[in-house]
Amino acid sequence: MGFHTFPVERADKLEDPSRYRFCSREELVEMLAPETEDVVADLGSGTGFYSRDIAPFVDTLYAVDLQEEMHEYHREEELAANVELVTAGIDSLPFEDDELDGAFSTMTHHEYATDETMAELARVIRPNGRLVTVDWSADGTGEDGPDVDERFGVDEVVDQLEDASFTVERVYDRLETLAVVARR
Repeated sequence: MGFHTFPVERADKLEDPSRYRFCSREELVEMLAPETEDVVADLGSGTGFYSRDIAPFVDTLYAVDLQEEMHEYHREEELAANVELVTAGIDSLPFEDDELDGAFSTMTHHEYATDETMAELARVIRPNGRLVTVDWSADGTGEDGPDVDERFGVDEVVDQLEDASFTVERVYDRLETLAVVARR
């Protein structure tokens, strides 16, 4: 796997509404099933495209990205009062144990997935908290997204989550992407 971050100079592509063909707002909200008092994190939030979709449904949303420059794009889009920008890697999240009610990542799992990051997610998501992973599938064509050799297959993602003590509830193996809903 070639771990990398999305190039900041291409950040405008992250604001393209055609991204919804791979994961719609409604689909993400349904999989995450947030409660109004929840504290959730958007893992690899980039410009905040999906953070803005989830923020109205939760008490606090942490938009986590390794690149501070991505947060600059997010700030330009009228940051909601309940959104906090966090510059950190998924391997060292600045949250207390069991602090998050849930977390989600959209098209970023392939950028951070290691045993260490999975353990870190298990540390910060409370027992019974939900983790939603939507990413490019290794079984996809590669016409969109990163090269196929940079992606994980659905079985690999399930194994990663189960090895980190998550229980997989639902798996969607789709044409170009995968989606996995798991609980800690």
